[in-house]
Amino acid sequence: MAQIFHRSTNFIARLTIFGGGIFIILLSFALYEIALSPWYTDQNVTRQQPVPFSHRHHAGELGIDCRYCHTSVENSSFAGLPPTQTCMTCHSQIWTNAAMLEPVRASYRDNVSLSWTRVNALPDFVYFDHSIHVSKGIGCTTCHGPIASMPLTYRAGTLYMSWCLECHRDPAKYVRPKGEEFNPFYQPPSRETPVSFEGKEYTDQMVLGRHLVSEYKIQSLQYCDTCHR
Repeated sequence: MAQIFHRSTNFIARLTIFGGGIFIILLSFALYEIALSPWYTDQNVTRQQPVPFSHRHHAGELGIDCRYCHTSVENSSFAGLPPTQTCMTCHSQIWTNAAMLEPVRASYRDNVSLSWTRVNALPDFVYFDHSIHVSKGIGCTTCHGPIASMPLTYRAGTLYMSWCLECHRDPAKYVRPKGEEFNPFYQPPSRETPVSFEGKEYTDQMVLGRHLVSEYKIQSLQYCDTCHR
């Protein structure tokens, strides 16, 4: 009986199977990398704003406290955005004719709020409460990155669930003494930068962190309904 398939068919079949498997693996890896890239997450990408507000100038160089503009951060889930009146507290006296501040003056004059673009925007199905994090010793820069060195604000983290869980699984890595939450230049304890707490100096974040976790009664919450309500 004549052979139906050419003898090379087995080789082609094996090549197709293995090639398809390799293609799926490479495609999965490529999609994973894309999902973590700034192109998809907007991480480290500055957003267009009605006014080029500089946290580096205001929080870093001038030392303005975060709570001066984000007034509800200690008692609300939302940190709050400053009304134009807050901006004009200073800018009715200084830089009064600066062209880049015309949108601020127009907003104040016409009583129309500035339309700021959210930089750290979570999906609607995620609940996040600023007040509970601040009250447990989590600092602004833990989530928002080196905000005091940003001439234009960008998203420092991916905001993925895995990013949040990294802290929730082991809060000791990130918690800091109360009173340092709004310090944009705070550095975790080390031999070069020891941190004092209750009269004792710490040079290791994990040692200090475990003490603070116990002191502040911080729970390692990883239940779905903690954030998905």
